[in-house]
Amino acid sequence: MLSLTEKEVEQLAHQTMKGNICFYQIDKKKIYQMPDDEDYFNYDLTPDEEDILDAIDENPDNYIEFTKMEPAQEHQMMQDFVDRKVKEKALAEDLVNVLSKPKPITGFKFQIEESKYKHDWIEFRTWKYQDWVKEQVDSFNYTED
Repeated sequence: MLSLTEKEVEQLAHQTMKGNICFYQIDKKKIYQMPDDEDYFNYDLTPDEEDILDAIDENPDNYIEFTKMEPAQEHQMMQDFVDRKVKEKALAEDLVNVLSKPKPITGFKFQIEESKYKHDWIEFRTWKYQDWVKEQVDSFNYTED
């Protein structure tokens, strides 16, 4: 059964929030991260990253992969933030409106950056991503049983 330290959870959450894909090497308790190739399709892997991927191919049971949230999950997280934290009706309405338009993440970020809720959003998003990492660990442990 895989168990991570809070520091490992924080590191994985931080990297996946940035859009990186992470691999946790179980036997050495080591974290590797690299840009998600779906977001950086023109990105050339470094020799070290190629070595990591080769090691994963050779022994996939020794690694667990951590990914960022899917767009629908990100959208739900933003909606939850509005519902739980934003008390000003006008701002809440603006944020909900932004979430219904194309590129909602960009619009939401722009609106939040200009508000008094910027720090609250950063804390909320970090907490949700830490929870997301823990869910991925739970899923890994469940499939291992």
